[in-house]
Amino acid sequence: MTSVMLPPADTHVRLLAGYAGNGRPAYEVLPARTLDGDLFELAGSPGLVLGCAAGDVLRISDDGGFEVTRQGPWLCVQAAPEAGTFSPEALTALHEAVEGLGGLVESPATLRFAVITIERATDPAALENALDAWADRTGHVAWWFGNGEAAQ
Repeated sequence: MTSVMLPPADTHVRLLAGYAGNGRPAYEVLPARTLDGDLFELAGSPGLVLGCAAGDVLRISDDGGFEVTRQGPWLCVQAAPEAGTFSPEALTALHEAVEGLGGLVESPATLRFAVITIERATDPAALENALDAWADRTGHVAWWFGNGEAAQ
């Protein structure tokens, strides 16, 4: 069972994820809670954008760039297969790998990537060991911290 309780969302925000091969910007749309002015609290962790996680408070510019003004209580861990998509079995195994640590695993219907939202207070060695073991069993997958390294 997950211990992640995401903030309620009342809107969606568009964050700059990077640039496509043709130089055009690529965006990810995420649920958020409106705060004052140009501040928003993310209600979900990104699968493509780096530098933020659910619970973070962001100041977002018109071009989708953002600044984290307050870090939330969660880490964002992103995972992707080296090619193609995850099998449903690989995604189930990922759920099983992090459920004992209280992590929430989400993936789009296409299974192109997965996102784990997990408390910053999670033992970094336990998290890394669980993810490494999952990656070894699954094969041909990579994972990384989407908003920095695990707390030490």
